[in-house]
Order: sequence, then C-alpha cells, then structure tokens
Amino acid sequence: MTDAPPSDDTPSIRPLQMETHGLDVIGDADRKGTPRTLFWPWFGANVSVLGMSYGAFALGFGISFGQALAAGILGIVFSFLLCGFVAVAGKRGSAPTMVLSRAAYGVRGNRLPAAVSWLLTVGWETVLCALATMATATVFRRFGTGGGDETKVVALVLVAALVVVVGVMGFDLIMRLQTVITVVTGILTLVYVVLVADHIHWSTVSAVPAGSAQEFIGALVFMMTGFGLGWVNAAADYSRYLPRTASGRGVVGWTTFGACLAPLLLLVFGLLLAGSSAELGEAIALDPIGALTTLLPTWFLIPFAAVAVFGLVGGAVLDIYSSGLALLAAGLRVPRPLAALVDGVLMIAGAVYIVFIADDFLGPFIGFLTTLGVPVAAWCGVMLADLLLRRRDYAEEDLFRPDGRYGDIPPGPLLLTLAATALGWGLVTNTAAGRLDWQGYLLGPLGLGGRTGDWAFANLGVLIALAIGFLGTLLLSSSRVRAQEGRA
Repeated sequence: MTDAPPSDDTPSIRPLQMETHGLDVIGDADRKGTPRTLFWPWFGANVSVLGMSYGAFALGFGISFGQALAAGILGIVFSFLLCGFVAVAGKRGSAPTMVLSRAAYGVRGNRLPAAVSWLLTVGWETVLCALATMATATVFRRFGTGGGDETKVVALVLVAALVVVVGVMGFDLIMRLQTVITVVTGILTLVYVVLVADHIHWSTVSAVPAGSAQEFIGALVFMMTGFGLGWVNAAADYSRYLPRTASGRGVVGWTTFGACLAPLLLLVFGLLLAGSSAELGEAIALDPIGALTTLLPTWFLIPFAAVAVFGLVGGAVLDIYSSGLALLAAGLRVPRPLAALVDGVLMIAGAVYIVFIADDFLGPFIGFLTTLGVPVAAWCGVMLADLLLRRRDYAEEDLFRPDGRYGDIPPGPLLLTLAATALGWGLVTNTAAGRLDWQGYLLGPLGLGGRTGDWAFANLGVLIALAIGFLGTLLLSSSRVRAQEGRA
C-alpha cells in the first residue's frame, strides 16, 4: 500500500463549505490527498458495534464458531476487496461511481443500475438510522428514565438531523466527521470489549455444533451482502477526489484495509458473545444494538450509546451522500444537496416504519440484503470486468454525451445484468419476508431441493449473479471496449 509521502495525507484545513459538486468530474485543482486518506471514511463507516451483532446473525445459520469465523473473514475481506477495485475507477475518472458505470451501460442505459443503487443506499441509511434510534431508547430504558415512544421520537429526530445535515453539506464535512468518529468509537469500543469480556465462555462457544456446507455458504453470502456488497456501488465516490497520479494499488489497499479492520475485530468478539449465550443471540435478532447493552454496567451506558449512535451515523452519512449521487445518476435533475435532502425524508419515513410499526427486524433485513444484493452483484461483476478491460482513463466528456463513445443504451450489458438477476433471484430464498416468497423458483427445477431443501438458504444467487456479470462482460465486451479506446 505504498503511495506519496505521509505529509500529503491530511488535506489542508480550509473554511467549511457546502459541496457544490454533483455528477460533474472533479477538476485537478480540487483533487487532493493520497490513498492513505481513504482509510478514515471507510473505517469510520464500518466501526459500528453492529459488527458484533453479525456474530449472532452468522451463528443463526446453524454453523459452529469456526465455520462462522471463516465465513465472516472470507465474506468481509472479499466483498471489501471488490470495493477497493471499484474505487480505482474513481481515481481514473474523478466522477461518482454511478457515472463511471456509464462506460459499461451507456449514458441512459445506466439509469437502471443507478436506480437499483439508489434503492440499496436509501435502504441502508434507513436501517442504520432506525438502529441508532432503537439503541438510544434501549439505553434510556435501562436507566429507567424513558425508552418509550417519546424517547424514540426525540432520538430519531436528532439522529436524522445529523445524518441529513452532513449528507447535504457533502465531502469536506464527511471527511472531517469520519475522522472524529473513527477515534471516538474506536476507543470506546475497546472499553466495551474489556467490560463484557467476562461474559465469554469458551467451553460453551466451542460446543456449538457444526453446520452443513450449504449453511456455511449461506452465512458467507450474508456476510458479503451485509458488508462490502452494500458499499460497492459507492466505492468510487470518495476516491474521485484523489489526484490521477495516486497509486492504484494504494487505493485498493487502503480502501480494503480501512473497511475491513473494524468489522473483522468486532465480528470475532460478537461470535464469542453470541456463542456464549443463546438468549443474547435471540435478543440481537430483535434489537441488534440495544441487546448488547444488557451486558454492561449502568455507568457505561451513556458512552455505549455514543459508540452505537456515532458508529451508525458514520455509515448512514456515507450512504445518504452516495444515495443522492445515485438519484441524480438515475435521471433526477436537481442540485446534489436537494437530492440528499429528498433521500433524508425517505430515510426518516422508513425509519419510522422500522421503529414504530415493524414487529421483526432480522427477517426483513435479510430479505432486503439478498433481494437487492443479487442485481448489485450482477452490476458489480459487469463494472469490474469493464474496468479490467480498459487500458486508458475514462474519456470524461463522453460520460455525459449519449452520442459519445460509450453510447446511449447499449443492449448487451443491460440484458446480461437482467439475465444474471433473473437467475440469481431464482436461487435465493426469503421465507422470513412474506412478500419475497416468490424467489427461489429455480431451486426445484435445478435439482437443489426446492424452497425447503438443503440449498434453500445458501443464497447461491448472489454468487451466480456476480460471476455471470463478470465473466459475461469479459467474453462479450472486449471488442466494444477496444473500439471505445481506439476512438479519437
């Protein structure tokens, strides 16, 4: 992960101002920093204590500690490595992720994957905002001074306001906030680990029985969709501010390292806690953050609330920023701050539903991840293969011209993505989310046991969609890319 001298890592301090950039290409004068600066936003966005809850989620697939650890490590590292590769496109093109994918999908053809990307990021920011609200209410309930609907309303208003304001302000404030979040949450999370370490009982953890290969694959895919595949469609939104001369290997390395470090450490501890107490694992399924407070002494509840809220806000801020960009890429013609504000309103509405109306969190959450994870995985495969085929930087002006070298609506990439999505949805199931029970329609015809067989919860469709998108683009688009790069 070598790059320029460390003296360039921290941008010079300048007056804070609202970002005016939208889908436009970042000019040379505004490009700054080195790949090392990517550590801060990616670590800050993934240091949330929600990472511990993923330990309980993984064990919920019916696998052992060792299997869950292996699935978590493979799923987290591989999926964030995909983010690192996509981030290279930002350095090469200095435009948002969902603008750069126009090189593969065409200027207007790209609106379909941009719309899917928008749904995914809005969904994630909604989930994170709701979890921060629920965690705050749980802490006050432990104090005996609230925790009811009034507390939830106040918490939701404060959390949503912070997320929306930072998202509207844009890149500079996000980078500064993420640095603060990284330091504060990193220190307080270590204190949490020390305080609850005596709740770990290795004899109980090691006695958890092993699961089948299909259950292991299901946990692996869940980890991929819950971590890197939830960010891959935004990976170039921050690297686009780096100079063109920045090291590509540094971009990949620092993005992957910054994003992986906290989730890997938190996952291990979460597995040990959930494996030591089946009751805790069940409670986490209902309130993923709040359930972790039951292990804490009263005096640390307020610091823990700060850890939970700031960690979740760190992820939500990046999501609302990227969702605004995706909404513009999908065709909405408004300034970027207004697009972020629109997404903020939708985030609040969705959080209200999760906090005050929904009876279950984990079932709909898994359904959301796997359902949108399939088309996003297909897009990721196409994007990565297209990037691999290119030997030159993007022709920036043609990213905005339907009559340019990238075309308007080339049918090949869209048909490939739709086919990969159709096959993928046929190989995933979401029995906990009733409206998605139509999925898995290929499990029977392909001899995989149907929607109740051994392969029903392996969610192979995500991996299949990723592979089809990648291999299909390599096979079908190489001549198209060569023609584009050979055009004056």
